[in-house]
Order: sequence, then C-alpha cells, then structure tokens
Amino acid sequence: MDKDSSDLGGRKPGRVRRTATRDAVRPLLPVTLRPGGVRYAPGVRAGNWVFATGHKGTADFVSGMAPEVLEAAAPNHGLPKNKKEALRVFANFDKVLKAGASDRDHVVRVDQYYRHGQVVPAYHEVRRRFFGGHIPPSTSNLHQEFLLAGQDMEVQLMAVARGKGLKPVQHRPKDLPVHASSGYSPVLTCGDFVFVAGQTAEAFKAEEGPIDPAARLHAGHLWKGSPIKLETEFIIARKLVPALATVGNRLEDVVKAQVYVRDVSDIPKFNEVWAKHFPKAPPATTIITTADPGFVCEVGRIEINTISVRRGGRSRKQVVDAGVPMPFRGQVQAIRAGDLLFLGGMMAVDARGALAAGAGVDPRQPHFASAAELQMEHMLAQAERICRKAGTSLANVVRAQQFHTRLADFHAAWRAWDRHLPGRHLPFSAIEVPALAVPGAVVQLDLWVYVP
Repeated sequence: MDKDSSDLGGRKPGRVRRTATRDAVRPLLPVTLRPGGVRYAPGVRAGNWVFATGHKGTADFVSGMAPEVLEAAAPNHGLPKNKKEALRVFANFDKVLKAGASDRDHVVRVDQYYRHGQVVPAYHEVRRRFFGGHIPPSTSNLHQEFLLAGQDMEVQLMAVARGKGLKPVQHRPKDLPVHASSGYSPVLTCGDFVFVAGQTAEAFKAEEGPIDPAARLHAGHLWKGSPIKLETEFIIARKLVPALATVGNRLEDVVKAQVYVRDVSDIPKFNEVWAKHFPKAPPATTIITTADPGFVCEVGRIEINTISVRRGGRSRKQVVDAGVPMPFRGQVQAIRAGDLLFLGGMMAVDARGALAAGAGVDPRQPHFASAAELQMEHMLAQAERICRKAGTSLANVVRAQQFHTRLADFHAAWRAWDRHLPGRHLPFSAIEVPALAVPGAVVQLDLWVYVP
C-alpha cells in the first residue's frame, strides 16, 4: 500500500488506474454504532495519508460522550467541561495517528467546529500542549448542533505517515499575524501540497478591528459596497495571495477550498468575486453555512481555507468533468491532484441548480419517504460517476462531511451510504447548519477520495 516519498501526490495527470479496489483505503479503529448499525472509521490510512474525521469527546467511539467529560453527578468538581472534552479528542487523535503509523509532528491540517465561542479558549489550551507550539494550519467556526448529546466540539485532522521522507514544514509569514491564543501556522508545505489556514477579514491591527478597515462598509456609506464582497476581496487579495506567495504559489494552484458563510443569501455575491479571481479553473469549492455569529470576529461574514498543489512539483491540477450538475453556476465538479480527488460541495440538484426531481418528499403524503435519504442517494450516485471518471471509486473515500439542516435526518442519510457501500466503515462527520443554498435541500456533502 505504501509508496516512496516522491509519490505523495506525485503521479502524472492523465495516467490513472481504472480499477480501484476497496483495499486501497484501510479503516483505522473501526467501530459499529448501536442501535442503528452505523459503521464509523475514526481514521483511515490511504497511501501515505492519514485522516481522522468526526472526532468527539468519546472514550471508545461508540458510547456517546465520555462519562468523565460530562460528570453528570458533579459537573463542577474537576476541570472545565470543554477542557476535558478537548483532552479526550486529542487522546483519540493519538490513537488514530499511532494506528496509521503517524504522529502529531506529521499533522498537516486541523479543522474545528464549536457550538459557541466559550468552547474555544479551553480547546486552544489543550491544542497548544498537544502540538508543542507547532500547530498546523487551522480553521475554526461556530455551528448549531452535533451528533452526540452534550457535545460542544467536532474536530477533523489530516496527516502523513512517518518514515516516508515526508516532513511537514510550517511557515509563519510576518504579514499574516496570528493571535498567540491560536498559535497556528498560516501556511504548511508537505510533499506536493500547500495548506493555508482559514482566513477571515479580521483586521491586521487589533486596534483597527474587528474587521479590517479595507474590508468593511463604513458608516454613512449605505451603498458604497457590499459587505460580503468587500470581505471576500480582502481575504483573497490581502491574505490568500500573500500566503501562497510565501512558498511561490499562486491562486491558480488552489485545488480545494472550503468557504464558510454566515448568511446563505451572501453566496451569489461571494461567487461573483470568486469567479473573478478564478477565471479559468476554480478549485473544487464547498460553501458551508455557519451559526450567526460564526467566526472569531462576531461581525465577520466569511472564512476561506485552501489546499494547493505546489508550483514546480510533480502533481498537477486536473479538472474532472463527469457531467454532474452542481448547485452553483461555474462550480467545478472535482479536482484531481496527484493521489487525492477533491469534490465540490454537492447537493441533489438538476442542471438549473434547483432540487432534482425525485429528491424531495411528496407534500401530499410526506411520511412515505425521507428527503435526506432520497437526496443522499442522489448525491452518492453522482459522486460515484465523478470518482469513476477520475479513475477511482467511492469506496476510496477518506473524508466525508455531511451538513444537515436537521441532524435528526442523519440515520436516514446513512441508509443510502449503507446501500452504496455495504459493510464499509466510513470516515464521516455530520453537523447541523442553519440553511442550505438550494430550496428544499436538507443535506450537503463534501467528499475527499483517494486515487490509488
């Protein structure tokens, strides 16, 4: 399964293997959640990559939140609840990294979701200790709900295996200051890939904040700009471009972007600015709604993180077109970069970007079907088309994030997964968001897939 260090994302585009086996991705510490029979992989190993997705404050991955985290009989007796929760999350990360022949020094990216802002300080204390001050690129924002009762955080991690000649290198450019309480590196390089932390329109100088003067609509100027456009333009031009330039990269090298917005009605205006900066081949982009407020700046409207292929490396950015309709005009279906395939954020839509026929329940008899199950079934069939076009299979998924408008729909959506990949333990995360951009859509899917 392993490849030498030069092959981390290093195969030439266009030469893809058409027969991908399930064994290309190995679940780490797989469990089955009862009742319901939900098969979960807390981690996966694929080639030299290790992914840990959907991590919570559990002791065994199957029994809900760890009793020592909640301490129902004496909740104020010991450490703060969120510190205990974070300690449990990072202890579980250690287990996954060990099972995948990796460690905390080889982590290349970490993504955090929280229920409210007061979760963050305790989490950051534990994270700084875990990484010893060398925190990889990070993205943090606030969301409505998670799968477990009492859960206040959900964390994802991506790493490379030890001993393959791969060593993440963190970059801390002076023109991208990071608050000491967070402490992450804005940019990290590893093999053929460049990871840039989530960027907001937070002011460069604290005294000029919270939003940078260049990114905000000034008082009294009612129609002198659009807040979401100003913030998006600022993030791209003043943060993403300089971050990429630190390692000699450009915007056209970006292969994956996750964009978090607090207001679903901001999406068309965001897409206008995004398309202007990516006129030829935009990255595979997923747009996710947050709580309100949703970011480190309460008044902020957007956060963007990216993954790029390194300019001059062996990997190339390869657009994959399988004829699958996407939610937004001009949205790329997927980008292949070496041995990873990044899909754009999917919803069950038709060619107009409206909800696909058959993806909603009949309002005259609403209890005869589940919209979440119908929509997940539609998306997984389309995702398989994209994977086949790229020379892989949906069975090689390494990270599956589901964004539900109602988490009570999770198990119905799981039933669609179970039909497509029976017996497979999946690296999933599911969170509740306030809205999706397509009327009638109840679940959105963001998939990363290994290409063996």
